[in-house]
Amino acid sequence: MQQDDAMTALDAKVAVLLATYNGATALQAQLDSYLTQTHLPALLIVSDDGSTDTTVDVIREFAWAHPELPVEFLKGPRMGAAQNFLSLLRHTPSWIDIVALSDQDDVWLPDKIRRGVRALVQDSAPQDCLLYCGRSWECDASLDNRHLSRGLKRPATFRHALVQNVAGGNTMMINRAALNLVQEASFEARKIVVHDWWLYQILTGVGGRVIFDDAPLLLYRQHGGNLIGANRGLEAKRKRLRMLVSGRFRRWNTMNIKALSASAARLTVENRQLLNTFSNERNKSLLRRLFMVWKTRIYRQGLQGNLSLYLAALLRRI
Repeated sequence: MQQDDAMTALDAKVAVLLATYNGATALQAQLDSYLTQTHLPALLIVSDDGSTDTTVDVIREFAWAHPELPVEFLKGPRMGAAQNFLSLLRHTPSWIDIVALSDQDDVWLPDKIRRGVRALVQDSAPQDCLLYCGRSWECDASLDNRHLSRGLKRPATFRHALVQNVAGGNTMMINRAALNLVQEASFEARKIVVHDWWLYQILTGVGGRVIFDDAPLLLYRQHGGNLIGANRGLEAKRKRLRMLVSGRFRRWNTMNIKALSASAARLTVENRQLLNTFSNERNKSLLRRLFMVWKTRIYRQGLQGNLSLYLAALLRRI
């Protein structure tokens, strides 16, 4: 990295986008972790989706106690976490260089923002759409019993994004070019499964690049209120198998296809063709479905993940 690029990294203005809903119990620890960052955020934008506990009070007290971190407070759309995050992305001001998505109940490690900023600035042009994400320490509700989340065995590409998410949205950061794109595309997508999966799909779909950090970036608190949760252990595997067999994976694919098709003009020619093939062939005969998985070279991470993909095609649950 040249000196000018290093200065750009140091001066990059980062906005933290925090979506909240009845998260008062663990929220303070997350807020405090923003202040420990070696690269301090320039803005915290909070969108609360109608909390009935003391979440809003916690945020207001934090803002009053820490004027060094400006806080902008929004009323969420009350349409679920995915739309709450899309609303945050749309409201990010033009002077922000990088945004970091945040859940309400994690704890960020001190160098999370700094690592992301360096990765997004280094060896990239301003017009490049970049998504940064990485691993985390999966913990219990008390932040104990830590296990390192899984890394990537195969590259993060659109062929992977079609059928599996790359990493937790709580680790994700995107640069200005990517933010400009998703701000526009979010009005086209309408209904999406989850915000982080859509971000992964649309940004790889347009030819953007994913930077996956193998280092843990935060403490990912696991509890009964997790929207998705960690993919670890026998029970998690059983849960995902039930989701596949029940047809939920297929319903999710249907929603993703509709959202991506609405932005099809933004996709590269190759990825637009891949989306069309996936959309059409998954509804054909058994042999056509199985051949589609092989021909398109779509994939999930790991042997078990890819076997489940063929099982989904076999059962017409893809």
